[in-house]
Amino acid sequence: MLETIKYLIGSVGPSGYGSSSTADEVTQVSPDLCNVTVIVTGATSGIGAETARVLAKRGARLVLPARNMKAAEDTKARIVKEFPDSDIIVMALDLSSLSSVRSFVKEFDALNIPLNLLINNAGKFSHEHAISEDGIEMSFATNYIGHFLLTKLLLSKMIETAEVSGIHGRIVNVSSSIHSWFSGDVVRSLEEITNKRSPYDPTRAYALSKLANVLHTKELAERLKRNEANVSVNCVHPGIVRTRLTRDREGFVTDLFFFLASKLLKTIPQAAATTCYVATHPRLVGVSGKYFADCNETSTSKLGSNANEALRMWSLSEAMTAERLNASF
Repeated sequence: MLETIKYLIGSVGPSGYGSSSTADEVTQVSPDLCNVTVIVTGATSGIGAETARVLAKRGARLVLPARNMKAAEDTKARIVKEFPDSDIIVMALDLSSLSSVRSFVKEFDALNIPLNLLINNAGKFSHEHAISEDGIEMSFATNYIGHFLLTKLLLSKMIETAEVSGIHGRIVNVSSSIHSWFSGDVVRSLEEITNKRSPYDPTRAYALSKLANVLHTKELAERLKRNEANVSVNCVHPGIVRTRLTRDREGFVTDLFFFLASKLLKTIPQAAATTCYVATHPRLVGVSGKYFADCNETSTSKLGSNANEALRMWSLSEAMTAERLNASF
């Protein structure tokens, strides 16, 4: 109850920020990002678009991967109109397709530019049972496994950039508190969801994909630490906000839910705050493997903090992408 009250009144935490803080506010003390190149997935609308806008305002060069190129060009145009000196590159990427992820990374490498910051923001809530071209349940494919492969293939570039530039590299995985709704065996459940061995539960599938983001963060942080890489990875819960994530199911029920939850809803600038805080704030240099909400470190679910489950999820992810990778990190 106390935490809910703090959330509703926007009480600040140890970081000096809280649920009512905006992305603009939390980046005011950040260093000039003119020497930083950032990839933001899911930047064509909602939280991703606001994240991209604020990072451009602070001087960062943006790479905006998108399945819908027109939407990405529109996002670029809006940012350039507000900040004319913005350096923005639009590229094609469909995170539900592993071949598309590989093609994107190949094209990005060909640009021969550094990579300081990777924000894995894109998300999908699949209301109907759908399978990707790689045979993976669609929410899991888009929200997690595509980002897993993207991160893995870009990691050497990020480590190299950090070594050459001396600028600490950061990876931000956008998850959700809904990850705590999932319980059970993650590997068996994914198989059951993919093969439709039980009635499809979209919320359970979505929760599993978001738990995978948390587990990915935990295991990757350990690997980066062991390799003494000047790159960190953290996970964030942006808060409850109405975005295009619900685009597959608009109507009375969705409208009613958001009306009833309206007192808990954040604005888009507030929802982007935690991502921007974790991505840029000076005090988080070197902080890795943590979970943040309302711009403050907090705890994950019991399952999300389980090191064995994190390693198990990593092994599963390796197996799902093994044919497409030549080496493991």
